[in-house]
Amino acid sequence: MSNTSALSGIGQDDLAKIMTLEQGKVLEEARGEVAYGAAYIEWFAEEAKRIYGDVLPSMSQDRRSLVIKQPIGVVGAITPWNFPVAMITRKVAPALAAGCSIVLKPATETPLSVLAIAELAQRAGVPSGMFNVIPGMNAVQIGEQLTGHSLVKKVTFTGSTRVGKILMAQAAQTVKRTSMELGGNAPVLVFDDADIDKAVDGALAAKFRNAGQTCICTNRILVQSAVYEEFLSKFTKKVQEFVIGDGLDKSSTMGPLITRTAVNGVSSLVEDALNKGAKLTTGTKPITDDSLESEVGFFYQPTVIRDADQSMRIAKEEVFGPVVPIFKFETDDDAIAMANDTEFGLAAYVFTKDQSRSWRVSEGLEYGMVGVNETAISSEVIPFGGVKESGQGREGSKYGLEDYLEMKYICLGDV
Repeated sequence: MSNTSALSGIGQDDLAKIMTLEQGKVLEEARGEVAYGAAYIEWFAEEAKRIYGDVLPSMSQDRRSLVIKQPIGVVGAITPWNFPVAMITRKVAPALAAGCSIVLKPATETPLSVLAIAELAQRAGVPSGMFNVIPGMNAVQIGEQLTGHSLVKKVTFTGSTRVGKILMAQAAQTVKRTSMELGGNAPVLVFDDADIDKAVDGALAAKFRNAGQTCICTNRILVQSAVYEEFLSKFTKKVQEFVIGDGLDKSSTMGPLITRTAVNGVSSLVEDALNKGAKLTTGTKPITDDSLESEVGFFYQPTVIRDADQSMRIAKEEVFGPVVPIFKFETDDDAIAMANDTEFGLAAYVFTKDQSRSWRVSEGLEYGMVGVNETAISSEVIPFGGVKESGQGREGSKYGLEDYLEMKYICLGDV
């Protein structure tokens, strides 16, 4: 079965067009997300066959010790706007595979993509009441219902660390299980022995997908001093080739940011960096509020900042836009320390030809996922998730099903 066959009835292009119209990403990226989302459905449909129990060695001849796994129960899910199809299937598919019903609150910015998925689920024969969608503007009230209701046994959320902490605190009142995929501050570490062209292409792809609005996209690039200028020159030249425009226009390679608030937030980080000594190699200075709507709407020029340092907000805060600061380091230990100097720990990337260095650095990085000479690390077969304040639990892979299951021990006596 192909990836898109799991979403039969409405074509891949139809779902992609809905996504582009309401979220803004270019159509080609939207098509890719539909296929990516369908892959989770197929994966967990197969994993449903592999929910194994166990027979444990017994300490007594007249007893048998068994372990079985059962559905945890009703799942409450809250999903973001940046991947309105993939973030849905990544939660709904394992819940259904485990035998759980799910109540899902989509982002207010992107309800249509989710409702289309719900329609397809109904057409595919998912029983009534198993997959429920609650669109709504009052996110706080809906979140309180999901975290506080006695029938909901698990809450899963993808979004900001700030909101994740609130939901975890609310869920703790009834000791619900939670899985959280929260903020990121992904560094790319480029060492002096790296294939610079490969590092440029990898960092570029990771940074500017969805206009930089992804949790694992490049947030900082750390480059060893000996290759700093070479990397900066090649990377800047590539960034200048982006074409900003309507996502439905085939010539566009990058769409808009999601809201005016997002544009203002990115501008604020750039302004702070420039005020503290950083310099632009490409891009524009922050756009004033007065000119924003009339001139560019929600678009933001792809921007590269050189000579960034740890004193700048952009070193510690998630950018979530098409802006990337480039830092300089001297030693391996410096690079690891700079990369770890954040409360986040979702994804990190390393470029080096030295296998010893790749192991040493990967093990030293405080992140849930590390790509070595590769930034396209996400798929349905890997455990997606972070450490520190980037969250808890994993989505995808064989590990992604465990969060929707309860383990029960049964002791059989008198046998």
